[in-house]
Amino acid sequence: MSTTQAQWLQQVGSVLETLNEGVVISDEQRRIIFANSMFLEMGKMSAENVVGKSVMDLYPPAEVARLQEFIERRESQGRAQYEFYIPQTDGGRLPVAVTSRLVHGGDGRRYGIITATDITDQKRAQEELRDKNALLLERQLQMEQELLLAERVQQSLAPKGLTWGRVSVEAHYQPASSIGGDYGLVIPSKDHLDVVVCDVSGHGISSALVANRIYSETMAQIERGVKLASMLRHLNHFAVQNLASSSFYFTVAAVRVYRSRGCLQFAGAGHPPAIVVRPGQSPRLLESTNMVLGLFENAVGSESESIVETALQSGDRIIVYTDGLTESFNCQREMLGVEGLQKIVAETSSLPLAEMKQQILDRVSAWCDGHAADDVSLVLLEIS
Repeated sequence: MSTTQAQWLQQVGSVLETLNEGVVISDEQRRIIFANSMFLEMGKMSAENVVGKSVMDLYPPAEVARLQEFIERRESQGRAQYEFYIPQTDGGRLPVAVTSRLVHGGDGRRYGIITATDITDQKRAQEELRDKNALLLERQLQMEQELLLAERVQQSLAPKGLTWGRVSVEAHYQPASSIGGDYGLVIPSKDHLDVVVCDVSGHGISSALVANRIYSETMAQIERGVKLASMLRHLNHFAVQNLASSSFYFTVAAVRVYRSRGCLQFAGAGHPPAIVVRPGQSPRLLESTNMVLGLFENAVGSESESIVETALQSGDRIIVYTDGLTESFNCQREMLGVEGLQKIVAETSSLPLAEMKQQILDRVSAWCDGHAADDVSLVLLEIS
């Protein structure tokens, strides 16, 4: 080493010893001529094991080609930055961020200055993040599978079309997301046909869980053959006693068509009115006379106060639905409303029942500005 080189190295080295980073200086033959104490500490090395050796000698043969690529980049561009590692004498590998650049010394020669910053904590954090992301992905896939199963279960509970004597039924159910808070029942018995449509506040998983629980209670009441007002009172009491803390409420529309009496009874609790359309007449409404359920014990009145009864004739159609249809907004933020649905019902009432159902859904969809924001249930009955 020349006197000039030694003096330059001494000046530079005194500065590099103060850094909190590992630094190595190599000559034009890629031999290490200086390593500061931080670099030696990072590699658990001594100066005698490092100085005088080629940089390549520090790494196993399998890594030499990769290191050569970094060096060639530095020599062509004058500077290179990359992530690599410092091999430690005990077999460890210390991850580092490397800046390698060429400089001219006081003797006119070119030297490589390699600065290595310990990124162990960064790498550990990245590894922990990868593990957490992998766990989140696993949980997401698990939730998607559970939601798919829940969707299948709820779809299996959706009201189905049928023919019961002189009564034909068409039904439709579509949640706003994969599962929702609506449910519907179409249950025939010997003397009467029950149709129940329920709408739990909100939509999504929580509403679906509440809806499924109320569904079970409704089924039990219908199987016992209770009167409609008694059924509403039971559902309300059950919700107030068991679900009040959840801040949920729900609306119900129940229709009972009697075979022998030629009439229907309607009982509604905070629900949009059922629509009855008779050939040659304007559609008329059967209004709810009870409050929404699940909030107050006295939400349902007496039998006479709760029930609306109407005679039926051949050709009559009854439409029961949730507010996912009527509370639809167009691009001017105008709501379709019950009157808008009445008009659609009047204009489609001469179609076959299945076509009428589809036309109602299509026209409401055409009215909407974008995807439906709420669950939709629709049941149509026709008396032949």
